[in-house]
Amino acid sequence: MKKTTRIALVLAAALATLAACGIYSFSGTSIQPDVKTICIEPVVNKATKINPSLANQITEELNDKFRKLTKLEQVTEEGDLNLLVTIESYDVRAAAVTANEVAALNRLTVTCKVKFTNVLHPEDNLEQSFASYEDYDSNNPLDMVEGQLCETIVKKLVDDIFNATVAQW
Repeated sequence: MKKTTRIALVLAAALATLAACGIYSFSGTSIQPDVKTICIEPVVNKATKINPSLANQITEELNDKFRKLTKLEQVTEEGDLNLLVTIESYDVRAAAVTANEVAALNRLTVTCKVKFTNVLHPEDNLEQSFASYEDYDSNNPLDMVEGQLCETIVKKLVDDIFNATVAQW
């Protein structure tokens, strides 16, 4: 056999072994093999300014992300992994000001507090805040661009939460 063919076979065998043992998967997760279930609690909105659909959007995106990228069974209570997300703030502030001291850009920022518990491996537990924002032209009223902004913000937040909890990036 040629040297490059042997190297390719060894690499393929090593990758297959890593994937089979359950510690690493090709989706980038590092979930221990004995972890089988996850409970994703409905997101709670404690922000003073409330977007009525935001909590549900985050909950659905989290459920979809974990369903698509892990083999974990989603349960309604007492999973091996438990995820509790609380929306702490939903703020709009000026992001850029013109020479006339008028806002040229506004920034919508959403901050979430995450409590992640791994019942079987408590060393993986996490409590952390995550924030994401999007800027928009101040000539547009928030209600006109809010849906699109929130969609982008939610995707970023869910990616950050997923990566911090089961991908451990």
